[in-house]
Amino acid sequence: MKAVQYREIGKGPEVVEVDTPEPGPGQIRLKVTAAGLCHSDWFLMDLPADQYAYGLPLTLGHEIAGVADKLGDGVVGIEVGASYAVYGPWGCGVCHACAEGKENYCARAASLGIAPPGLGAPGGMAEYVIVDSARHLLPLGDLDPVQTVSLTDAGLTPYHAIKAAQHKLYPGAFALVLGVGGLGHVGVQIIRAISEATVIAVDVSEDKLALAREVGAHHTVLSGPDAAAQVRELTGGLGADAVFDFVGVQPTIDTARESVAIDGFIHIVGIGGGILPAGFFSTPFGAAVRNPYWGSRSELAEVLDLARTGAVSVHVQQYGFDTAVEAYGRLHHGQVRGRAVVVP
Repeated sequence: MKAVQYREIGKGPEVVEVDTPEPGPGQIRLKVTAAGLCHSDWFLMDLPADQYAYGLPLTLGHEIAGVADKLGDGVVGIEVGASYAVYGPWGCGVCHACAEGKENYCARAASLGIAPPGLGAPGGMAEYVIVDSARHLLPLGDLDPVQTVSLTDAGLTPYHAIKAAQHKLYPGAFALVLGVGGLGHVGVQIIRAISEATVIAVDVSEDKLALAREVGAHHTVLSGPDAAAQVRELTGGLGADAVFDFVGVQPTIDTARESVAIDGFIHIVGIGGGILPAGFFSTPFGAAVRNPYWGSRSELAEVLDLARTGAVSVHVQQYGFDTAVEAYGRLHHGQVRGRAVVVP
């Protein structure tokens, strides 16, 4: 079968032929219908050899949708031929966090050698993928897998961050979205769908700001040295009650710190490597800083339900295997509007 793999440190992705996997006991094989590209893929491919710990070769792709194709011994509750989305942050399944469906915060996964697909385990950028447990599959039903697959990360990750700050998103509150790319343009929609807050979006690109307005942002600000001052002006000098940084580089983190209101929330979602010093004389009184990771299984179900109502959708650019490497290049250079999806 064809697969998109990272095979050599510093070389980037390649399209290769590999053996079709067989499911073991408790496992499910999916025939992949769509796989999303993510900046997290480039984060690990940009790591130097002494920091890379994901194994080689690695089949990429942690945003996965597919049709159940073959069941291992003991699998129940999964229908061969039915369409599913894959919940990506796999945990041990038995600890306190996993029992609550919060496998994204499993404290035992690393020590047990459990890794998400595409981020350690073989991912879904292939014709077939093995899913380790039925609990990691959510039925898609009539949802289009190509239009929906990115919600498994680009929808779930902002939803988890936004839901945790929902008490700050009351009518009259201001929510600041930094970065209106793959995650941010979904984040704007989620804020509009589950709150009455006023949304301010910031990005370096006029095209991304146009996308922000298309998906519901009330105000847009071009990123730069004056961005925080413009946010303060839009909020009557008070600042944003909740800030969601979907980039995480130092300039956006600095903007977040300078824009947040007293007793506000800053959620650093992007993994751009920036650092935010928190405490007296750095952040406003009462301001909380958090780095949320992915989301829970029940939250993914809620995101898919939002998609079913039409409240949330993803702007998708579609590619085939033959252009997957090109798609990764476009992603790396910030040329993807919304989310890139490979369709086998």
